[in-house]
Amino acid sequence: MPEYKRDPSGIRVIFCVAPLVLTIILLASCNQQSVPRPHGYFRIDMPGKSYLNHTSDCPFSFEYPEYARIIPDTSDLAEPCWFHIDFPVFSGRIHMSYKPVKNNLATFLDDTRRLVNKHIPKANAIRESVYSNPDAGVYGTVFHISGAGAASPVQFFLTDSLHHFIRGALYFNTIPNNDSLAPVIQFIDQDIERMINTFRWK
Repeated sequence: MPEYKRDPSGIRVIFCVAPLVLTIILLASCNQQSVPRPHGYFRIDMPGKSYLNHTSDCPFSFEYPEYARIIPDTSDLAEPCWFHIDFPVFSGRIHMSYKPVKNNLATFLDDTRRLVNKHIPKANAIRESVYSNPDAGVYGTVFHISGAGAASPVQFFLTDSLHHFIRGALYFNTIPNNDSLAPVIQFIDQDIERMINTFRWK
């Protein structure tokens, strides 16, 4: 049987060449320019859509999502039939304020536009969507306020033009950044649309 002998010179060549090859690879990788990655946000899991009917002693009813909570407004400025629709999973809240109309609808409409226009310095655009349901006597406007610094991305009002007026404004308990909140705003906007479509005066 032939014997295989290890060649010491070959081993020395490998040990000499290996650091050289490793150095070349490292130097080549250093010449590559780094590419900045786009800014990302945490993924938000959305609950399934399911709705409940809200009725109370107040002169209206509507449907709201089961993952939301309706709580009375207990602030010092609160009036009867003022309440909040809380979204705990999103740290969001729709402030709802009801007013009986007594020949002062124009005042309520002016106040609504004034409150919407307060967001103009931080808004990129304000888009209005008019709502009309003559069969139910429900009319109103939804204001979509776009812009990373806008504190309230959605506001709206509903009225029967004679006796009732209610206003809603969506806020989040976080620093305004509607770019990162865009999926949540779109998700809650669907709930606002459902509430408006099912809104009825008593």
